[in-house]
Amino acid sequence: MPELPEVETVKRTLSTQIVGLTIKNVFVQVEKMIKTDSSTEFKMKLIGQKVIDITRRGKHLIFELDDYFILSHLRMEGKYFFGDEAGARDKHVHVEFVFDNGGKLRYEDTRKFGTFHLYEKPVDIQTTKPLAILGPEPWSDEFNPDSVQAFLAKKHMPIKSLLLAQKMVTGLGNIYVDEVLFASNIHPMKKSGDLTRTDAENVVKYTQEILAKAITYKGTTIQTFSYAHGSTGEFQNFLQVHTRKGEPCPRCETPVSKTKVGGRGTYYCATCQPEVT
Repeated sequence: MPELPEVETVKRTLSTQIVGLTIKNVFVQVEKMIKTDSSTEFKMKLIGQKVIDITRRGKHLIFELDDYFILSHLRMEGKYFFGDEAGARDKHVHVEFVFDNGGKLRYEDTRKFGTFHLYEKPVDIQTTKPLAILGPEPWSDEFNPDSVQAFLAKKHMPIKSLLLAQKMVTGLGNIYVDEVLFASNIHPMKKSGDLTRTDAENVVKYTQEILAKAITYKGTTIQTFSYAHGSTGEFQNFLQVHTRKGEPCPRCETPVSKTKVGGRGTYYCATCQPEVT
């Protein structure tokens, strides 16, 4: 968390706020977040750079500037807020960009897990790590039942772990994997090599449908996700199993179960998603 719908929401919000603005100053409070430069180098390279565009790849935000790309990963708790307030930076604001119009883009992260990579043009950002190792986007032609079935046949691991790995498709995290597997009637521990053609078709179909709906509702806010000064997502109101332990399954009324898969809290319906023995 944040996953693809939340990052897409942040991207769309920031695109209306900072594209076309020029960076006047940069403040870095947590050095370890800057992965490709020292904080001083990071600051000096960015001063005077105009924001040309903001795009997304998987769970990564890509800020395109005149001469650079900033690759930002929000990790567990990262948030961006833009405004022109003159108040002091909160203790959880670890990176701040000041623009020529007086606006400030503040990156807040209570866990300090977020990362920033800076790449100088000319560079093919999509073939540069960490983006180079990601699988296709959910709506890419490369993510289809044939490619999924072929990928699954090469593996022998729980399907939930495989979907979380970002190699077969990128953008899914713990929340949406639970929802996709429930919609597909697949037990999260089912070995990937045992999935059928119908399973592959359902994984593609419901990945696309659920993520698209989550984007429409501006993501899922379970604990902390917010954007644009405290605005929160609404897709939590449509979750079928995730966080619903003990509640009746919306299809069969069996109480929703919770287990762990690869160390991640996992929600599923034992009736609709029968375990393979």
